Amino acid sequence: MSPAGCPHVNGFKVDNWKQNLRVIYQCFVWSGSAETRKRKAKSCVCHMCGAHLNRLHSCLYCVFFGCFTKKHIHEHAKNKRHNLAIDLLYGGIYCFVCQDYIYDKEMEQIAKEEQRKAWKLQGPFLFQHDNAQCTKQGVGEKYSTWEPTKRELELLRHNPKRRKMTTNCTIGLRGLINLGNTCFMNCIVQALTHTPLLRDFFLSDRHKCEMQSNSCLVCEMSQLFQEFYSGHRSPHIPFRLLHLVWTHARHLAGYEQQDAHEFLIAALDVLHRHCKGDDNGKKANNPNNCNCIIDQIFTGGLQSDVTCQVCHGVSTTIDPFWDISLDLPGSSTPFWPLSPGGDGSTLNGESHLSGATTLTDCLRRFTRPEHLGSGAKIKCSGCHSYQESTKQLTMKKLPIVACFHLKRFEHSAKLRRKIITYVSFPLELDMTPFMASSKENRMNGQYQQSVDVFNDNKYSLFAVVNHQGTLESGHYTTFIRQHMDQWFKCDDAIITKASNKDVLDSEG
Repeated sequence: MSPAGCPHVNGFKVDNWKQNLRVIYQCFVWSGSAETRKRKAKSCVCHMCGAHLNRLHSCLYCVFFGCFTKKHIHEHAKNKRHNLAIDLLYGGIYCFVCQDYIYDKEMEQIAKEEQRKAWKLQGPFLFQHDNAQCTKQGVGEKYSTWEPTKRELELLRHNPKRRKMTTNCTIGLRGLINLGNTCFMNCIVQALTHTPLLRDFFLSDRHKCEMQSNSCLVCEMSQLFQEFYSGHRSPHIPFRLLHLVWTHARHLAGYEQQDAHEFLIAALDVLHRHCKGDDNGKKANNPNNCNCIIDQIFTGGLQSDVTCQVCHGVSTTIDPFWDISLDLPGSSTPFWPLSPGGDGSTLNGESHLSGATTLTDCLRRFTRPEHLGSGAKIKCSGCHSYQESTKQLTMKKLPIVACFHLKRFEHSAKLRRKIITYVSFPLELDMTPFMASSKENRMNGQYQQSVDVFNDNKYSLFAVVNHQGTLESGHYTTFIRQHMDQWFKCDDAIITKASNKDVLDSEG
């Protein structure tokens, strides 16, 4: 059984709807004859702004053409309550209630029939074969849409499983030319273009641009995703992206070496601002109260609990975050010795050998209670006076994609250096111990987590950014996961195969 289609097409399917739909396809969409093409060119303009382009749509209930990009067809649909319109370039039917292009079996059949008729009317075409020029009548006879035969349908029924990707599949892998110390940008672009949900968003044309000039970073990222997944193997030159970065993040302008983490946050911030029109007015389910694709994927909620040491009253705030910055041993910040002994053990999939620091250690330190001391007293709402307190950070809401930043570059009054402490990290990470809910369960004496909650907090590694060199001079590269078990190293224009060991041994 196929899923139920759009329920709003029933209001259109009255009287002679099939004949009316055929006329629209014949005259305004496929336009097979020269006469209908001339008629389409003259009459198919937006009735509000007079433009030919901007994704022109025609109302299915009345004679009205409107721009989809400038939302003129949306205004007409809202005012007249005409829910359906047809894309005059591709012939797709759009429902303004569902806010998406819809599939209806009867309408699709009419579209195919009229398209075939139009192809046959478009006259002869030429093609070259064996050094002889041949003429064949009817474009549709050569370029008709494929439909499976009975034999092919039978084979598909007996082989329902999708074929596994071959190990040498390279779609989506593409190098980036270094435009002069731009490895900091290239490594983050590689990580973003291999973020699964971000890739699905951009390749499905979900962005609705509301900017008037060519300064939209989301539009450029959309173009970048198309370049990456086009199948081209030559390195891409991201000059337009670099120009937009310089335009919108002035502190990153110029050819000096920059910080990859700083670029990531700046890029997410600009993408978030340029995605404002994509949320469709839906209620956001993240602490940033924004439903754009960036916040849907990257935004989590960080809970801060400040506990009074006198009355034990707790003040809680929740702040949005895009990444978690973690201190490392060797920094001027006191580091809590958390690693197990040198006997060797495993926690969260990470190996603890000879007291090696792990990502879990860093997270445990990040979420430990911290005594604020007498020099940082906070006014307690219970005591109504300034008291000493403790502060503890936990994760209230986890993002779909978690970004962890190891603070290797130390800038203080006395020191400017890079911390080279090795930090081991796992392929699978469980964030349950660092959740606010886990803390509440421990306080209430409840140590059992449900299986569903436990699984929701698990992450799979898919990108690692590395820095080689010193604070003054260095180079960025990225490891990205192409499929479940395939890793590649992206070094600007050069991409090479990598192993799990290469990734896990790297200086993240």
